[in-house]
Amino acid sequence: MTSDGFGFGTQIRKSPYFEATVRWGAKGFSVYNHMYIPRDFGDPEQNFWNLVNDAILCDVAVERQVEITGPDAARFVQMLTPRDLSNMAVGQCKYVLITNAEGGILNDPILLRLAENHFWISLADSDILLWAQGVAVHSGLDVTIGEPDVSPLQLQGPKSGEIMQALFGDSIMDLKYYWLREVDLDGIPLIVSRTGWSSELGYEIYLRDSAHGDALWERIMATGMAFGLKPGHTSSIRRIEGGMLSYHADADINTNPYELGLDRLVNLDMEADFIGKAALQRIQQEGVTRKQVGLIIDCAPMQGPNTTFWPIHKDGIAIGKVTSAVYSPRLDKNIALAMVAADHAHIGLEIEVITPSGPTAATIVERPFFDPKKKLAAA
Repeated sequence: MTSDGFGFGTQIRKSPYFEATVRWGAKGFSVYNHMYIPRDFGDPEQNFWNLVNDAILCDVAVERQVEITGPDAARFVQMLTPRDLSNMAVGQCKYVLITNAEGGILNDPILLRLAENHFWISLADSDILLWAQGVAVHSGLDVTIGEPDVSPLQLQGPKSGEIMQALFGDSIMDLKYYWLREVDLDGIPLIVSRTGWSSELGYEIYLRDSAHGDALWERIMATGMAFGLKPGHTSSIRRIEGGMLSYHADADINTNPYELGLDRLVNLDMEADFIGKAALQRIQQEGVTRKQVGLIIDCAPMQGPNTTFWPIHKDGIAIGKVTSAVYSPRLDKNIALAMVAADHAHIGLEIEVITPSGPTAATIVERPFFDPKKKLAAA
């Protein structure tokens, strides 16, 4: 299929890698941050095995960057998140939450610090550019906020380090987990970070000039072929195994960090103020009424992930919903992330999930389901 076969007009953008992904076999796309993202390179189970055994290259240009610069950039970024950034060094990345005045989560991005007064917020699927510009208007802080010409790729999987070494030389092997580096590949300007949405060893490669999109994709694929690199898409199977959130599914504007067990991303004791601080202090004191849990769903292997929220019942009473569910071929189990009433969030509790094919028994279990300490990604 040619790229002309996809399109709803100019309001949905195509990434700089779009033509390349179609050439390399992308058959279906979803929309994320008002941009197409490849979601189908064939069998999703094969895509999972490609990721966990070798490596995949994913077009994630949909991870739009909000760029914050200016003399007050660091103070402003701290206003947006409850995570303490006072010790964040230049060249470091951090997983953060962006909260509103009620403590609700607006996004769960990666924050990158490129220079003393230069930050990128690498977004999940919501319009934080507009939020940040709105917050800045009456903040009294001297900042400039915009969306730069930056388009990330994800190179993920156990062979990704060897591919990076072949591309950039031995020095890239010194790059630590959650750190970034400015690099150049045959004149193509890049930022590279040891991050990714896979819970595997992996890198994100941020292209800083979209004109080079096609050349960059082809160069990485050509170098990676010898290591088993395949074109792919972010794996629902692997990210659910790793307990990684998908915004709009596992979290949204009405979800707070404590419901997700993300207390480590909230520092109420720091001097700095941030949006939602008072609300999160109150939530911490009062406790939450619901909590995220893991589930094993006892039925035949699911054919793909859920596309709607599935109700959860205990003794015929609704107690929550399944937010993300998929069959893991490695674990040979149907695994899920769910939000349930706090008084039912007990490991080992047997409950009932109302799936599209009918009620099914399930059990609450620990999450993440695989490699809970992220030894693979941090190695």
